[in-house]
Amino acid sequence: MKTSVIKLDGKKVGDINIDESIFNIEPRVDLISRVINWQLAKKRAGSHSVLSRSEISLTKSKAFKQKGTGRARRGANSVVQFRGGGVVHGPVIRSHQHKLNKKVRKLGLKSILSSKFRDNNLIVLDKLESDGKTSSLKRNFDKLKINSCCIINDESSDKFVRAISNIPNTKLLPQVGINVYDIIKYNKLLITKEALKKLEERLA
Repeated sequence: MKTSVIKLDGKKVGDINIDESIFNIEPRVDLISRVINWQLAKKRAGSHSVLSRSEISLTKSKAFKQKGTGRARRGANSVVQFRGGGVVHGPVIRSHQHKLNKKVRKLGLKSILSSKFRDNNLIVLDKLESDGKTSSLKRNFDKLKINSCCIINDESSDKFVRAISNIPNTKLLPQVGINVYDIIKYNKLLITKEALKKLEERLA
C-alpha cells in the first residue's frame, strides 16, 4: 500500500510503501480506550488520602456514661457520624497503575494509526527542515491546514525544536515515544520517512 511523501511546504517528493498490517486494519475502539485508560492511570499521582478513625487526633473513649444522663447512648467522638470523626473506607495513598498485555497495547497502537490513515490525518514527511523561525513553520502548517499535530521524528535539529516550541497544540516525539494518547489528542499525525521505517520494524 502506497502513500505520498511530502515536504513541510506541501510539495510532493514521491511515494512510500506502508505496511497494511499496521496502517490498514479495522480499528478496535475498545482497545484504544483500554490503552488510553492504562496510560492515564500511570499518570495519576495517587496522593489522595483522608484520616481514618485510628489516625485522627481524638480519644477513642466513650463520650459519657451509658445511663443516667437522659441522652441517647453513644460511643466515642471519633466515630464517622460525628463532626471531626474518622472517614470510613476513604481514599488512601496508592498507585493506580495496572497491567495491560503487550499484545493489547500493540493492537491499540495499530488501531489508532489505521484510524488516522483512513481519515487522511496521517502525513508522511521527507524530513524536518526549518530555519529556526516559528513564523516560517507556522506558514507551512497553514498551507497543510494543520492546527493541531503530533510529530514523530527521531533526530530533530535544534532549529526545528526551537521553531515548533512556540506553536501551540503541537507535540514532538521520538519514534520510541509514540503512544495512543498523544496520537488521539492531536488532529494530525506527522511522521518522517526514517521514523516510519523504524516504527514498522517495531510493530511488524
